[in-house]
Amino acid sequence: MVTDPSPQIPMRASSKRSNNSIHPVDVETPPVRTPTPIIYREIKHFKKWIPWLVPAFVVANTVMFIITMYVNNCPKNSVSCVADFLGRFSFQPFKENPLLGPSSATLLKMGALHVKEVVDGDQGWRLITCNWLHGGVFHLLANMLSLLVIGIRLEREFGFIRVGLIYIISGFGGSLMSALFLQSNISVGASGALFGILGCMLSELITNWTIYANKVASFVTLLVIIAVNLAVGILPHVDNFAHIGGFLTGFLLGFVFLIRPQFGWVSQRYAPPGHSSSARPKFKKYQCILWAVSLILVIVGLSLGLVMLLRGVNANDHCSWCHYLSCVPTSRWSCNTEPAYCSSTQLGSQVNVTCSTNGRTTTYFLPGASSSKIQSLCSQQCS
Repeated sequence: MVTDPSPQIPMRASSKRSNNSIHPVDVETPPVRTPTPIIYREIKHFKKWIPWLVPAFVVANTVMFIITMYVNNCPKNSVSCVADFLGRFSFQPFKENPLLGPSSATLLKMGALHVKEVVDGDQGWRLITCNWLHGGVFHLLANMLSLLVIGIRLEREFGFIRVGLIYIISGFGGSLMSALFLQSNISVGASGALFGILGCMLSELITNWTIYANKVASFVTLLVIIAVNLAVGILPHVDNFAHIGGFLTGFLLGFVFLIRPQFGWVSQRYAPPGHSSSARPKFKKYQCILWAVSLILVIVGLSLGLVMLLRGVNANDHCSWCHYLSCVPTSRWSCNTEPAYCSSTQLGSQVNVTCSTNGRTTTYFLPGASSSKIQSLCSQQCS
């Protein structure tokens, strides 16, 4: 049925018979009602944050390394140093520390993780402070560059509070697992916290699966990155237990802190006024289940691990193969990274140092030998 869209003009006929013509009578035209225009509001993306906490973490780690090198004072406490022109900031000999950094004694003084100090010395704070120390320049650069690459993107998406909590708690979880399995070595570095960031990125992808366009590609790429980094951890002198502990902690925390509302709920918030549609829940059921289970697991896991550590439990006694997760021995390297112990005798300026590990004995001419210099010679003798 076709209708004439033009407006109809009301007509009235004149009652005078003398004139057969019909004249239109001027009448007031009623206002035409136009439909209320529908105003569509733009669906805004999730809030973008300005990243500042991750760069602050990088600065803090760098400052701590500078302070550690100042305290180390290689020229005073060692027989020889690398980069002597740096004065007291020069590095320990390569045989003692190939990462261009301080001595183990200095790291221990600054707050490195050592199980004996935590259990017997009631120094539980080392589980936190060790995450802000690094073994050398190479160690620091590798960790801080990785933190900038992956941390800034995450802070921009989720804000400094969530990322900061994940970083600190994951570092604690990594230190806890390291202390349970590596009972004789000292441990430093932000690697546990970094792997926590990687872990939460994976869980964030899983819990917010519906809002990603290239789901499978993102998932596979992230799995490859995580696998490569964990594989590097099987090399000697790398604390892979801290990596694994930090990763598991961050993975669980990602389900708790990085949950996103589903797109259907976001869209209905920006629907036009009067728009009728069935109300959609803010989160999907699987998101809520993962949130509750992960929160319980992370609380129970960290609490149980801390209790076991303080009671002096050695996790290797309950897992005979777990040591392979941190280092796999081959014909090219050994996994024996226990600290060096030596016996020394001094006659005037002559010092005899014997390594208790390999039995090697060397005589040094060292006027006024201090205990720190003898310990430095011991580290070189046993390496």
